[in-house]
Amino acid sequence: QVHLVESGGGLAQAGGSLTLSCVASGDISETNSMAWFRQHPGDERDLVAISISGGATHYVEAVRGRFTISRDNTWNTVYLQMNSLKPEDTAVYYCNYKPGNYWGQGTQVTVSS
Repeated sequence: QVHLVESGGGLAQAGGSLTLSCVASGDISETNSMAWFRQHPGDERDLVAISISGGATHYVEAVRGRFTISRDNTWNTVYLQMNSLKPEDTAVYYCNYKPGNYWGQGTQVTVSS
């Protein structure tokens, strides 16, 4: 079992920044991926960015150049630095861990125009 705890959501103005954090604990694999997804009201949960142990990262087009995903040196914590925020970034953001496909509880990000 892997437990994920997210923090860092909140309210920001358009053009502002927020940083999300997610700490994984429990049965952590040496090889894993940690990712951020987001879910707009009424929509499915969509990938935002992913970090694979070893250093590879991937971003969806909507956030590329504005968001940065990073890991700490234990590879158990993932961050999402969100810059140049837009109102359409408003969503609940979820941390995801694989293997096993575990989810955090979600953290609300609201961007006002």
